Amino acid sequence: MLDDIILNALKEDIGNGDHTSLSCLSTSDVGAAKLLVKEPGILAGVEVAKRVFQLHDSSLDVKVFIEDGSEIRVGDIVLEVTGSAISILSTERLVLNMMQRMSGIASKTNKIVNQIAHTDAKILDTRKTTPGIRLLEKMAVVVGGGCNHRFGLYDMIMLKDNHIDYAGGIQSAMTKTLQYVSTLEKPVAIEIEVRTKAELLEAIEIGGMQRILLDNFMPEELTDLVGLIPEAIESEASGGITEESIVAYAETGVDYISMGALTHSVKSLDLSLKARF
Repeated sequence: MLDDIILNALKEDIGNGDHTSLSCLSTSDVGAAKLLVKEPGILAGVEVAKRVFQLHDSSLDVKVFIEDGSEIRVGDIVLEVTGSAISILSTERLVLNMMQRMSGIASKTNKIVNQIAHTDAKILDTRKTTPGIRLLEKMAVVVGGGCNHRFGLYDMIMLKDNHIDYAGGIQSAMTKTLQYVSTLEKPVAIEIEVRTKAELLEAIEIGGMQRILLDNFMPEELTDLVGLIPEAIESEASGGITEESIVAYAETGVDYISMGALTHSVKSLDLSLKARF
């Protein structure tokens, strides 16, 4: 999947040729460039950058000085790439776009993880990702210290409000889901969303799920509701949770907190690739 993402991005950017580089450089011109940090944060995407260089031109030599997950400061040199000057210039923007986006996500995730380090709650990402590069964004969440929720629709059953309403309620939705799961060769975990205390109690009585998602509750409400959930069933909170409110939610005793903001509204970290002479 990573190679597919990279090759598609290279095709999108280079098309039938990097005419700017080809117009002023020859294929025999050799150069070197260093990747510079211009903003502090948590580094992510180094391994992805190495793969970009390799897939585009396997003769490029990459020396890594700072690894993924490291705390970086302004002026740090992350890596150095040497080889064909044209190849370096043709991959420059893609490497930076990917690493800046991933480092921004890793930095935001790490900040939030540190905020709730005194609790047992774990931070989850969501499917609110950029179409086509979900893998990169979820990789970055892990680098930042967070956890991945389901990757897509295929690796977990998550009965949300619309599924429940279409199915005719929690009882009907869970009954049909448990029957469906029994027909699968490989069991799939089930999570169900509840919007009220009454729905929570109904879900607990039915059972069969591995996790209950408590959606759009205030922290003071969650504290009481989490205590009702049997230990065998995991609890998750979601719905408008921000950096300002995350600590209050984590202190309710909930097992997981999912935040779409980890990936859908993140500022990229400032990095640059500069020619070295």
